[in-house]
Amino acid sequence: MKCTTVTCTAPAATAPPAGTGSTDGRLSLRPLLVLCFLVTAVPLLILAATAPSSAADEPRPGNETPQAAVGAQAARLAEYLRTSPVHVTDQLPRRVPRSLADDFARLAGRTGVPTYVLVLPGEITRGQDLLDQVHRRLGRDGLYVLIDEYEVTGARAYGVRAPAEAALRVVRNELPFDAGPLRGFERFVEVAAMEPAEAGRLADAAAEAYGEDGPEGLYIGPTDRRDQSFLTGIAVAGVPVVILTLVPYIRRRRRGPPPAGAKPVLWFTPGVPWWRRLLLPAVALLTGAAIAGAAALVFDETRSSAAPTPTPRDMSARVERVVAGLAEDPVYQDPESPRLLDAPRLARLHDRIDRFARSQGGGPVFVTLVPHMPEDETAGDEERFAAAVHARLGEDGVYITADPASGYLNAFNHGLRLNSYDLLLKLPEPVEYGSDAAREAGDHLLGERLDALMTHLDKAPRTDEPTDGVTPPPAPGPAQEHLLPPLFATDFWPGLIMGAVAAVVLVLVICALWALAARTGPRLGRRPGPGSPRAAPRAPSLSWLRRTARTELRAAQAALRTLPATGRDPADPEPQCRKARTYVEAAMSLTDGGDPARLNAPALTPARLLAVTVLARAARAALRGDSGTYCCAVNPLHGPAAGRHRVQPHRGGHGKRVLPLCEPCSEAAYLDPGGLHKRFLTLPGEQRRRRIRYEEASNALLAPLAKDYDSLARKVRGAAAARTGRAAATG
Repeated sequence: MKCTTVTCTAPAATAPPAGTGSTDGRLSLRPLLVLCFLVTAVPLLILAATAPSSAADEPRPGNETPQAAVGAQAARLAEYLRTSPVHVTDQLPRRVPRSLADDFARLAGRTGVPTYVLVLPGEITRGQDLLDQVHRRLGRDGLYVLIDEYEVTGARAYGVRAPAEAALRVVRNELPFDAGPLRGFERFVEVAAMEPAEAGRLADAAAEAYGEDGPEGLYIGPTDRRDQSFLTGIAVAGVPVVILTLVPYIRRRRRGPPPAGAKPVLWFTPGVPWWRRLLLPAVALLTGAAIAGAAALVFDETRSSAAPTPTPRDMSARVERVVAGLAEDPVYQDPESPRLLDAPRLARLHDRIDRFARSQGGGPVFVTLVPHMPEDETAGDEERFAAAVHARLGEDGVYITADPASGYLNAFNHGLRLNSYDLLLKLPEPVEYGSDAAREAGDHLLGERLDALMTHLDKAPRTDEPTDGVTPPPAPGPAQEHLLPPLFATDFWPGLIMGAVAAVVLVLVICALWALAARTGPRLGRRPGPGSPRAAPRAPSLSWLRRTARTELRAAQAALRTLPATGRDPADPEPQCRKARTYVEAAMSLTDGGDPARLNAPALTPARLLAVTVLARAARAALRGDSGTYCCAVNPLHGPAAGRHRVQPHRGGHGKRVLPLCEPCSEAAYLDPGGLHKRFLTLPGEQRRRRIRYEEASNALLAPLAKDYDSLARKVRGAAAARTGRAAATG
């Protein structure tokens, strides 16, 4: 634009009013100036609005840009690889000790191409961008691999034929997450040595087989081991307690209740040999030992990770490196991490350190810019690291730890006249942890925050005597860090207590349910099978007698009808068949027309119903070939007798008799001779509330049971013939 100078003269007489043009048609000076200002200012404002986008890349005074910081890091790593193609950091001794460098180098030689390996903390790496910059500064073609404390994180081939991407996919999809970096690199080398097409197919197959979740882990943690110990304790204590309590209960439920006056016993019966008493406890003890042995074989894990145990040299390598750097310069920047302080900022920090050393109550200040992670020698504790550096350096002062990965700052006093607690607890939060702007910045604004920390040190209160900070506890030992606790420790002992309690509760619940089922079983329609040992109540009801007699008689008749199918001739039966037929005919003579369906007739007394039941069971026993001829005289529902014994059938101890008894009744007579009368079977009498012993009912119809089944059958048939004769005479 061409500008023309305009000269304006005002009339001598009067001036125009403010804000109006001249009256002679010429332009006034003020509007022209406003117009020139707008023409020149508007473009400048537009340029100023777009200026931040281009100025954002300009470095802040005193701080490195992220690109420059990573570039310095890549240059230093390239120098390491120029010396040796495998560089293992000394900052991960608990996961990847530096002593594994020879193993990584041995595996790298199997790829068939020049291979450069960087093992670095994952917090300070930048993936493929870092590999690109390292390759550019090293200037050598080959296979570049980046590994962190857990796995292979990056790989790229420069100028060589190697399926780096496919090998990386195989490692990520095929190996468990806790396989460890060395095992992951071994699998990576195996695939990288293949042809690209074969490696690609293997990578696709691994991705399809395992999906996104991948295979299960190889190791368990301390929490899993405690769970295993707890379950083992429950099983070791619970199962033997169940055996010792539930087995005797089931045995006694099957035998019936103990006799009156007998002392209850848990797992043995008085009067039996000692070795039989110890049989059940021995079984329970052996079962617990077997469970413990099986658990030791199944839960055989001993380590919680694949990390090897580091050597003492591995654990002290980084501290020695930092101490060597601090001996030359009070500010040490980790060469493996991005360089976040440039020369101007370092010069200012050195100046602040010198001024503090000359101030009253001041002293040396040592600044370490190294990352702190759970995998390092101090388990990520900055206070332990500062104490270790102070002990190795042997010089009192303020030790400042700055983490280039997280951006955290801490200051620890060792031997200066400063209030250590004030320095530790009153450090401003924006200085210690960083503001929001610092967390978003790539360099965490460490330059500005270190300057603010030095200002805080200048203002920190002084003490009369030199002080030290709190001595931190020692770091966990690396030898035991990845070892699992023993199986029979930690929660195993609480598991024993819980197992015993749970076993007792389980047994009580089973006993309660068993007793409830025994009482409500008949009401719910459950019927014991014919001849079942459970079908022997001591005081059966009339309905139970009718139901059982009908069931037993039908079963005996059905057994007789199967005789031709078994090859026996009814015309010339064998002695067992003849005896069974006699018993069934005698039982049928007690019914109305021999029909089991008519056993509900009111004329059938409880004694006759019991006789039908006993004879029907005896008939079925004869068909099975049982040679028993005697019935238990205490309770005929118990079945055949095991022998004859001299007992006291009545109260008072008078009138002893020789009676056939089953095994439970024989045992009861031995344990409590005076209480045997309480076990005798009773039947409903004429009055509902009164019960009488079975041998006294219906004119002692069942009294012959004290002898044998044949005597009962003869008496029943004789009574039936007498009834028939009386009926004929009456007719």
